[in-house]
Amino acid sequence: MTDYAEEQRNELEAIESIYPDSFTVLSEVPTSFTITVTSDAGENDETIEVTLQFTYVEKYPDEVPLWEIYSQENLEDSDAEGILTLLQQQAEENLGMVMIFTLVTAVQDKLNELVDEIKNRREEEKRRKEEAAEEAEKVLFQGTVVTIENFLSWKAKFELEMAELRRKRQKEEEQQQAGKIKLTGKKLFETDHNLDTSDIQFLEDSGNSVEVDESLFQDLEELDLDEDDPDFDPLALGSDED
Repeated sequence: MTDYAEEQRNELEAIESIYPDSFTVLSEVPTSFTITVTSDAGENDETIEVTLQFTYVEKYPDEVPLWEIYSQENLEDSDAEGILTLLQQQAEENLGMVMIFTLVTAVQDKLNELVDEIKNRREEEKRRKEEAAEEAEKVLFQGTVVTIENFLSWKAKFELEMAELRRKRQKEEEQQQAGKIKLTGKKLFETDHNLDTSDIQFLEDSGNSVEVDESLFQDLEELDLDEDDPDFDPLALGSDED
């Protein structure tokens, strides 16, 4: 009959001696402990760190232990899921044997791979940014490629702008033309009766008195003047008197 408790105590002592600085017992019943695993230093001396928590079940190692990620540093969530999947695979392959050291070693190797992947991801991201910058520069240099669609769109917009410009120009010309229409003297007097006395009023306002000799107009009243006659000549009247 297998003494599971004895096998678990022996493994626990071995694990504690292998990982003295990263091993911590959380509880004795059930036996639960953590082991902190750190990757090798990367390109910029950065590391990935994950703390794994293991808990023995009653029939371990004939049954797989419980595990979870207790804490993590510089580890993406997607990579954390990958580590949990890795633990499941390794546990199934080592069922029936104490396996904590094997599981921790597998995680250690995975973290080292992730450090290299992080380097590759950064290089790939840098390359994509450089390519995007080059493409943007090409577009800026070459301008927009003319297609049927964008040409028709431009043409419709251009025609609308030209129609609006012609409408404004026509309106301005009409306003200018209207400003050129001037009233005749007769029209001015008909529309503004103040013009009848404007000159006299101007002289009076300036201090000069105006006297009108009405006798000068008496002879004109006796004349039979037909201004509507097309042959009427006011200069001929004066010549007859002479």
